[in-house]
Formats: sequence, C-alpha cells, structure tokens
Amino acid sequence: MKLEESVCGMKEPFIFWLWSSMAGSPGTKRLVGLNNVEDIAYKTNDGRVLRGYKLTAGKSKTAQDNNAKGFLLVLQGNAILADQIIADFNRFSQVGFDVYIYDYRGYGRSEGKRRLKAMVSDTREIINFLSNKPYKKRLVYAMSFGGILLLDALETNNKLDKVIIDSSPARLSDYGCPEEYDPISYLPNECGHFMFITGKRDNVVTANMTSEMVKKARQCHAKIIIDEEFSHPFMDANILVHQRRMKIIEQFLLLE
Repeated sequence: MKLEESVCGMKEPFIFWLWSSMAGSPGTKRLVGLNNVEDIAYKTNDGRVLRGYKLTAGKSKTAQDNNAKGFLLVLQGNAILADQIIADFNRFSQVGFDVYIYDYRGYGRSEGKRRLKAMVSDTREIINFLSNKPYKKRLVYAMSFGGILLLDALETNNKLDKVIIDSSPARLSDYGCPEEYDPISYLPNECGHFMFITGKRDNVVTANMTSEMVKKARQCHAKIIIDEEFSHPFMDANILVHQRRMKIIEQFLLLE
C-alpha cells in the first residue's frame, strides 16, 4: 500500500488542503534575529524531501551535534509552519539543546501529498533518525495534530526521555479514520516521562476530546496539566498566558 493514499475517506485530501491553507506561506523574515538557525532537509524512504529548521545548541551555527546536551523535536499543529514558531523554542538552544522542526509533508516547503498515513511514517522516520545521533537527551514537544502523529508513530523500542502532548484528541475514529490511527491506542503502559496539557478555553480540541486520553495517561503515571486559562497552543488569549505555558513546557522537559 502506498504511503500517500487516503485512509480517512474521500474528505481527507480536502481537510488537509484546508488546514495547510490556514497555515499560510513560509516566510524567512520570521527568522530574523535568530543567529543560530539552520535550514535543514530530511529525505524520506519514499523520496520526499521534508524541509525545516534547526536551532543549534549554544550561540553558533558551527556547534556540532555531539556538543549538545540533546535534541528537542517540535511537532506543530496542522495549521502551523515551522518558521512561525521556532523562535519560541530558542530557550532550549540557549541551554544546550539542538531544536528541530520540520514542515509536514505537503506543507510549507516540504514535498509530497498531505496524507495522514504518510505523515505518521515521516514522524517515525525523523524520530529514529534523531535518536540514532549521539545525543544524550531526547525530548519531544508535540501539540494538537503533532501529538496524534507522535503517538501513532511511537515504537516499543523508542528511547525518548521526555515527551509533552499538548491539546491532542484521544481518537480519530470519531471523524471517519480507522481505529488503528487512534492515538490513545499507542500510549505506553508506563508513561511517567510524559506530560499531557489540556486547556479549559480550548475551542479547537476541547477538554471533552482529550478527557479519555487524560484518564488513561493518569493510569500510566503521566503528569497532567489542566489549565483554566489555556486555549489551543499558540492561540492563548494573551502573551502572559502563552509565556506561562512555555515556562511549564521548559520546566518539565529540562528538569533532570
């Protein structure tokens, strides 16, 4: 079966086209002021080139992977491009982590057709690619659709040290996708290294849509944040709420 086939019915291509249209066009002006940003590319097993950005640990582009404490992979929502949010994660590079974020297949500067099956495969490939580098710490922050991709892509032998799932629904089968793509099915039996965030003001992925996931995450010992002020990631009502959210993310991922 081909990767770029629809698994969620005839509406899948249109829905992803709509979301990618909402994400807009890439713009390098958003990278102004980042003196440690690199343009990166990853070629998938089926020959698609995914493009994104890397914030190199420290202050210089010349720092090598093995000089970093670890990596942070950011998996964004399905209406966000890499260049739109990478600056918000510069704090991690300042304290010694290489930060990676790629546009999803068919989004922004990345090649290919926007399909769920293919993007799950891409996520699995990228996680394995980064995990095979000589990094000591492996961190992932996945928001909304990114959380779906992360859980669907997880493999039992994966060695991620800390994972945050922020505002991701428990199931896709409620929207016409096969049950095998329900992210709740792939939550590990022991998930003490996970954090789950839900915002009471989130009108995109509501607390009701995350409740089943949160319940199961409690059972496998994840840290749970249910915040009265949080909306969907990068859609909080004001900068102070966003900054508080980012502080929670940093403290969990960077805590030894």
